[in-house]
Amino acid sequence: MNIHLHIEHLVLEGIDLPPGERPWLQTAVEAELTNLLLNGGLAPALQTGGAYRSVQAQAIHLQSPSAPALGQQIAQAIYGGIGP
Repeated sequence: MNIHLHIEHLVLEGIDLPPGERPWLQTAVEAELTNLLLNGGLAPALQTGGAYRSVQAQAIHLQSPSAPALGQQIAQAIYGGIGP
């Protein structure tokens, strides 16, 4: 199964991430989301070629100020909206 996921805009309210940390955040989101999709799959509505215009992710509670940890939390919140 091929999955095409496009995140056009990611809004992080209340988090001041330095520009140099943004590539680390992106890499962490991509890696964790890939892992979750490979191991957990997609929601049934998306398995047959469906699409969501937007996903309302759950709120996250910052456990660590590092970009990699934040990226993992973001990916898990996104997956909550597209996973089974």
